[in-house]
Amino acid sequence: MLEKTLIFGHQKPDTDSVTSSIVLSYLKNKLGENTEPRVLGDINNETQFVLDYFKVDAPKYLNDVRTQIKDVDYIKDCFLNENDSIFKGYQYMNETKISTIPVIDTDGNYKGAVSMKDVASNLISGNIGWLHTSYDNLLEALNAKEILRFDKVIEGNIYSPTYRTATFKEQVKIDKDSVLIVGDRHNIIEYAVNNCASIIILTNGVEMKPEHLEIAKKNNVDVISTEYDGLTTANLVVLSNFIKDKIKDEKIISVNENDALYDVLEMANKKKFSNYPILNNDGECLGIFRLSIADNNTPKKVILVDHNEREQSVVGLDEAEIVEIVDHHKIGNIGTAMPINFRNMTVGCTETILYLMYKESNIEIPKEIAGLMMSGIISDTLLLTSPTTTDLDKTALEELAKIAGVDYNEYGMEMFKAGSSLEGKSISEIIHGDFKNFTVDNQKIGVGQVSTMSTDEIMGKKEEIIAELNDMAKNEDYKAVALFVTDILNNGSYILFNESSRDIFAGSFGVPNIEESHFFEGMVSRKKQIVPKIMNYLDK
Repeated sequence: MLEKTLIFGHQKPDTDSVTSSIVLSYLKNKLGENTEPRVLGDINNETQFVLDYFKVDAPKYLNDVRTQIKDVDYIKDCFLNENDSIFKGYQYMNETKISTIPVIDTDGNYKGAVSMKDVASNLISGNIGWLHTSYDNLLEALNAKEILRFDKVIEGNIYSPTYRTATFKEQVKIDKDSVLIVGDRHNIIEYAVNNCASIIILTNGVEMKPEHLEIAKKNNVDVISTEYDGLTTANLVVLSNFIKDKIKDEKIISVNENDALYDVLEMANKKKFSNYPILNNDGECLGIFRLSIADNNTPKKVILVDHNEREQSVVGLDEAEIVEIVDHHKIGNIGTAMPINFRNMTVGCTETILYLMYKESNIEIPKEIAGLMMSGIISDTLLLTSPTTTDLDKTALEELAKIAGVDYNEYGMEMFKAGSSLEGKSISEIIHGDFKNFTVDNQKIGVGQVSTMSTDEIMGKKEEIIAELNDMAKNEDYKAVALFVTDILNNGSYILFNESSRDIFAGSFGVPNIEESHFFEGMVSRKKQIVPKIMNYLDK
């Protein structure tokens, strides 16, 4: 399957950026690519109206595009089951050359880890006289043959008689918690089956006498037979113990597949471990991340629409691979390591460029896609009244409206009305609904814009908005910050600004002693009429 490419617009998404992400993703997928639209913030009222009107689902939220652990070529499915034996764990560590292996339960959940050091410690200082394992583990560790099987789990004290029978019977009480390792000492075997031993492990390929076998069946005594001698068998029996009894979790640090690679490397630099179990959000173990393979990673592929400046884009963009940009704004500060397709045109809306791309690719535009494209153009050009509007925007809007089966003038007014609602919005949400940062000579400038059909609703909160702008300038180090309230019906904008930036806005717009809520007739475009004037003034 083709690697997925994420398509998204700028932070504080507006109708053009959201619909463009969906529209371009549809086009790319029709052309055989694997893409998915995303958004970098909450959907505003206007955009939600558009999506609801044309019955299109909102894209999922994208937090960042940093390289994650799941993007690294880690060792997948590298773990042991808690019911595996120490013997199997030792073999697995030797085969993989990994000294610490995660351990999971039967549902795949991470339980801890076992190291080669734990295995060695078990052989040197572990309880070699006690067995807790499964019948199958014994067969595997001893390369043994099944004789009688009654129990899945075998547990008990281990006995391997080295003195004469009479002494053994006097010294050792055999019962259901006894594990007997024995050769052809049939008197002891008889003693063990009569006393219901847990299991009898026959060494050197010895066969049990038929009469003893019958007693073993009657008393549910498990029996296996191995070709190994007594000493070898005794050593291997200890290694057949469940590995879960050797789990040590207190020093083993795990990572989540969604963790940022950079963050994990920072942590690993402090902890000094080489291997880290990888878990998913459900606590299931996926494999092992090794520091030695951290460079073997695949950056996320992304396509940017309706923006091309890092400050307006997603967190972690430096770690992603930008494969394409489609935008109608000024060229920003984004650079790429390789040549890419960069479509930038002097039109009023990104959707107009996408309209041309559909035509060039000879891809039919479905009704709902046409509706989204139409909505983006209406929003960005303020129903073709913005000075950014071009003849191409008009042509695209007229054709898309026909495909969507909508009167774009009536629809546009409904859309603006839905977007103008401030019900339930805080002052900060009003300011930041469509807000962009700019930098001129290391001076931070913030410009918000809200388009409305009812300016009284916003201007009635004038004093609260100015107070918020003053706080933003002071607390967030803005040289100047303003909110432009664009009156859709009267084709102009009111300005509200932080008090200390009065001279900047007076100079920028040639209005001496400019007052709060000054109305600029015909000023509706932040991109073409507002920001350039501010930047030109500051440049001087």
